[in-house]
Amino acid sequence: MRTGFVAICGALLIATLCTPALAQWKWRDKNNQVQYSDLPPPQGVPDSSILQRPAAANRRPVPAVAASSAQAAASATSGLAPVKVVEPELEAKLRKEEQEKAAKAKAEAEKLAAQKADNCNRARLQLRGLEDGLRVARVNQKGERELLDDKARAEEVARTRDTISADCK
Repeated sequence: MRTGFVAICGALLIATLCTPALAQWKWRDKNNQVQYSDLPPPQGVPDSSILQRPAAANRRPVPAVAASSAQAAASATSGLAPVKVVEPELEAKLRKEEQEKAAKAKAEAEKLAAQKADNCNRARLQLRGLEDGLRVARVNQKGERELLDDKARAEEVARTRDTISADCK
């Protein structure tokens, strides 16, 4: 009785160890050579070139992040380009950093655009006041208030028009 139990346990053990041998992939590479592996073929292999799949394998494509160094070594020995192994967490982190940089750049561009629009509006208002002949006074270096004469007004109009041409596009 005991020897029968040991024999059954031994047979089950051997059967479970033989199961991975059935999980073999067989495909033709781009050089039309047949390749065998316990890992799925690289991403570039079309579905029609896969000759044999494990019974448990579905027909959906295997993501590139599931590739291992053994698959990269197998593809390197077969003449194919090695598969790039990317960790999903690292990829997500890099994508998030790129999005943050893009958002920061967009915010900076919006801030500069708002400043230019504000400068444009102020320059237009100042030009309107200068051209309407309003009295304009400014404080000189001594802290004294002085009114602009015709020459100073013309210089200020020219400077304001330059500002408008630069900021009001």
